[in-house]
Amino acid sequence: MQNEMMRRPVVKQEIVDMMRRSQKKIPGELGKIEQTANQAGVPIIPHETVVFLQFLLGQLQPQNVLEIGTAIGFSSSLMANILGENAKITTIDRFDVMIEKAKQTYQHLNLAEQITLLEGQAAEILPTLEGPYEFIFMDSAKAKYIEFLPECLRLLKTKGVLMIDDVFQGGTILEPIETIPRGKRAIHRKLNELLDVVLTHPDLTSSLLPLGDGVLLITKEKETIELPQKNNNE
Repeated sequence: MQNEMMRRPVVKQEIVDMMRRSQKKIPGELGKIEQTANQAGVPIIPHETVVFLQFLLGQLQPQNVLEIGTAIGFSSSLMANILGENAKITTIDRFDVMIEKAKQTYQHLNLAEQITLLEGQAAEILPTLEGPYEFIFMDSAKAKYIEFLPECLRLLKTKGVLMIDDVFQGGTILEPIETIPRGKRAIHRKLNELLDVVLTHPDLTSSLLPLGDGVLLITKEKETIELPQKNNNE
């Protein structure tokens, strides 16, 4: 299932094309998986985000990583490839089709022993995890980001990095909700809630990057983070 918002650049199209065309390609079998997925319209992270992850994880060198949203297993395989065999990757997904494809990817790349795939609802699995994780990558249901945030911050090591993908809603994130198609309004509202909480929180340091459909980077400045109470009327 393609994400239509991924096709709506938040920067000039020629810049997006340059970032996807001119930056180094991934060699070997993982590169072939990326190319095949892009040709088939399979929703994986775009190449500019791939390159950024390579740079970021190359600097951070986390050894315990959590991913929420496995899809075909591309991004978790990429992280394993960047960090080497001593890094432990845990990933969560609930869709049977994606789980099967991810398992095939891991087997093909000989990563089945390094990557742990947890099958089920992230809302149910996250509270059972202990962590801490030095790096968490969240790329799942966009309306659930704000729901998953407290558990992600609990599991994140102090000064660790939480990276959240696709937060600009195809560049429409700042448009009035009345202009958003009704089927997308819950996502629009929840993404705005996420940004409002994270960007203003005194104990979180955050940065927004116009990669793909928007990347949000978060670090926590102390062990326990108190978040505003959820508005149950929404």
